[in-house]
Amino acid sequence: MTPSEKILAKLGLKDPEPIEQTTDPVNSESQAENPRRSFFKKSALGGIALGGSFLFSPIEDVIAQSTQKVPRYSAPSDLKITDMRYATTTVLGRTSIIRIDTNQGIYGLGEVRDGADERYALMLKSRILGLNPCNVEMIFKIIKQFGGQARQAGGVCAVEMALWDICGKAYNVPAWQLLGGRYRDSVRMYADTPESSSPEEQRKLIKFRTEDQGYTWLKMDVSIGELRKIPGTLVNDKFWQNDQKNLQQWGGNYMSYGNTLHPFTQIQITDKGLDELAKIVDTVRGMVGYDIPISTDHYGHFDLNNGIRLGKALEKYRLAWLEDIVSWELTDQWKTMSDALETPLLTGEDIFLLKNFKPLIDIHAVDIVHPDLASSGGLLETKRIGDYAEEHGVAMAMHQAGTPVSFMANVHCAAATQNFLALEHHSVDLPWWESLVKTTDGRKLITKGFANLPLTAPGLGIELNDEVVKQHLHATDKSYFAPTPQWNEKRSHDRVFS
Repeated sequence: MTPSEKILAKLGLKDPEPIEQTTDPVNSESQAENPRRSFFKKSALGGIALGGSFLFSPIEDVIAQSTQKVPRYSAPSDLKITDMRYATTTVLGRTSIIRIDTNQGIYGLGEVRDGADERYALMLKSRILGLNPCNVEMIFKIIKQFGGQARQAGGVCAVEMALWDICGKAYNVPAWQLLGGRYRDSVRMYADTPESSSPEEQRKLIKFRTEDQGYTWLKMDVSIGELRKIPGTLVNDKFWQNDQKNLQQWGGNYMSYGNTLHPFTQIQITDKGLDELAKIVDTVRGMVGYDIPISTDHYGHFDLNNGIRLGKALEKYRLAWLEDIVSWELTDQWKTMSDALETPLLTGEDIFLLKNFKPLIDIHAVDIVHPDLASSGGLLETKRIGDYAEEHGVAMAMHQAGTPVSFMANVHCAAATQNFLALEHHSVDLPWWESLVKTTDGRKLITKGFANLPLTAPGLGIELNDEVVKQHLHATDKSYFAPTPQWNEKRSHDRVFS
């Protein structure tokens, strides 16, 4: 073998196989390309620029010179995780983005769920350093023991997102392709629509979503907090009010309303209160008509009996679903409500892992599962949840309340899951939200209420817009992907069996 042939062999090029003679021997050269022409053609496709007298150099010189500045990444099988870093944004109060680096210059982005601590992810760094990031499932099995329900799963899920981003980049395919392919080219979203101070303000929010932004699905709050100034609408609410006379669903101490499970407050809604809540839904339904699905959420902390009464009061509005009426783990109560109501029931944004969705799905206690990919286990585990639900005749919607990083992880998963309905967008009113990232294929993130799926861009299909992210770092931590050597050392024996 000549030197030229050896070099061509390393590049995957070879002299052509003998071909059948054409009727026009003059054109036979166009069919049987010589090695130099074949290399030029492949070089051009690969982005190697050739020109001038360079074209007439010996082929060994051509190859050496044309590739001297091309990054020489080794094969995906040689990838190793070398670092994990983070930046904390103000999205949804506090949401951290992580970056996992490798020995080949490829990195992946993930996100610790809104309201969770970035240290949930950082403590996993010592468990994954030196591992091949493309062994996603193996690494997930190593770290999933450190995840818990709701925000406690934020670290595990952030790492899993970042691994799929790296893997897609390493193999030059979108993340959805690694999940088995796609069912759709764009992903329908539902717009979160918060409670407002007046019907007029509510009308503005809805008009912005449906007419200006083009959303075809809405979700609204129907909270008993709306009844606080209307006498005779609630029983036993005064005991649970905070200093501002509100029934605050979040925050407070462990004896507060916000930290007391639904069955234990003994708050009840009177018939007058049910009428007032129905008026809120009636107003919105009157604004949008029946072409747009309306989902509801955030009712307050009351028991399943009042949940059933409220559900029946709202049934005539044909809501898309009633969400999180009671806590997700009360499976039998969900089954009782599901049997009593015609409106679809939904829960799941705080559930970690498929095994914890199974009890709800197996007895059809809910009509729709609602995982948050940043809590449920990441892309692959969420697809498994959707697939398992599909086998049992249960649909899947997806909760999402983060930056465009977790948003795009959700988009890839939604595209790869057949029984998917709609994905939440929680930052419709945040004008700078989309500009936190730039797409690597030039597409828009969102068009008229649909997320655009990257059809060719590898991994998640986004990169951070550094300057914009830096403008929205959390006041308590202005660091930006600074080194984290303090998290390198593993200090425990993690195996959970003897």
